[in-house]
Amino acid sequence: MNDEPDARDSVEEDARIDALEERLKAAQEREKKRNDSTAGAETDENYRIGNRVLADLIGGIGGGAFLGWVIDHFAGTSPWGLLVVMFLGIIVAFRNIFRISSRRPD
Repeated sequence: MNDEPDARDSVEEDARIDALEERLKAAQEREKKRNDSTAGAETDENYRIGNRVLADLIGGIGGGAFLGWVIDHFAGTSPWGLLVVMFLGIIVAFRNIFRISSRRPD
């Protein structure tokens, strides 16, 4: 009846603990990589802002041209209605872009 632990049991336990620590470390690294995707969110925000600027430009020019054409068609003022309203659409688009660019980042 020996009260000392068997040497072979401690070696097996150490190997199992080491393997568990390695798996735990690998899982923590994977979790850290998964949670460190802050660059993706920032890029996503920049992408949305770029799309907003593009939509403002296209909408300002296209909407102004369409409304000007409608005014010219019904009023018979060709091409002045088109030019004036399209110019106003461009001004509004650039004003919106200026507002977007002058916002403070969160």
